[in-house]
Amino acid sequence: MTIPDKNLSAYLKGTNLQPLFLHGDAKETLLSFPNSSVDMCMTSPPYWMQREYIKDGIGFEKSFEEYVASLLEVFIQVHRVLKPEGSFWLNLGDKYLKKNLLGMPWRVAIKLMDTQGWILRNDIIWHKIKGAPDNSKDRLRTIHEHVFHFVKQRKGYYYDVDLIRNHPKKTKIKNGAIISATGVTGVRYKQQIERSEELSTEEKIVALQALNNMLMSMSVGKVTDFRMIIRGQQRATHSNSIKVSGRAKELNDNGFYFLRYHPKGAKPSDVWEILPEDTQKRKIHFAPYPEELCRIPILATCPLKGIVLDPFCGVGTTMLAAGHLGRRSIGIDLGNKYLEIARERCLEIF
Repeated sequence: MTIPDKNLSAYLKGTNLQPLFLHGDAKETLLSFPNSSVDMCMTSPPYWMQREYIKDGIGFEKSFEEYVASLLEVFIQVHRVLKPEGSFWLNLGDKYLKKNLLGMPWRVAIKLMDTQGWILRNDIIWHKIKGAPDNSKDRLRTIHEHVFHFVKQRKGYYYDVDLIRNHPKKTKIKNGAIISATGVTGVRYKQQIERSEELSTEEKIVALQALNNMLMSMSVGKVTDFRMIIRGQQRATHSNSIKVSGRAKELNDNGFYFLRYHPKGAKPSDVWEILPEDTQKRKIHFAPYPEELCRIPILATCPLKGIVLDPFCGVGTTMLAAGHLGRRSIGIDLGNKYLEIARERCLEIF
């Protein structure tokens, strides 16, 4: 049985914001962690046969099947040490083998779901702005990677969506008219209602009153923006079947419905445009995995006093992001030279 690390035990019980770095093999080191001891995990493991990291470490397996198996041995331990309400975010790149794109991220993700019980909540596309040049002449340039969000339970996992919303633009009042953040005044909707040949007189009266009420709500800050879908005017955003769509039923029964924008702003989408880590003028290789990639996962799924885990922490990018966001963190890596750089990088915020 693995003997618990004294530094780890003390860190888990403490409140120190400075990251804890542990040198060792990810799986073996995780065996020393108690069950349900960390709040979230965010990591980008070494990619298979992509770069030289640490010899004999993960990424040097003879086959991609062995590589997937090695990752699964680590991630079953992540599952064990993660709290029931915790989240696991995995960034993984793909690999060509004999002209065949292996689909490596999805091979790992499907195994995690099928064999370890992970629940996949999102597949995020990381669009790597200004991605590396590609000299191949028989395929498109690759400028994206996957980031998967897994949880252990279908309900009750920690997720603070308000911390990651985009701040909404303010409603304006110009010449007495209420104008939404996207320029909606209600004038066009009013004209469409009044001129409609598909609404009855009674439906027009109700629709105009509802539109006035919506504009009043916007003027006092209850609503920041909205769209109005009127029968026969706008393209509907739902199924036409009233059996499967509540909006279709509302459009059928009333002749209109509203799409309200959240007053605290919109949720981020599942496509993130983020620059890769800059590797120029560095004495040692940095993975392209950038600090900005960690921001949404940490804010949304790690409580303020929680602990972020990265079992392949490398030069400490996840720890750096956690520190900037006021979270505690634990990083594990097999390479001492990487951990030395990670400690130095984190000194700037502690």
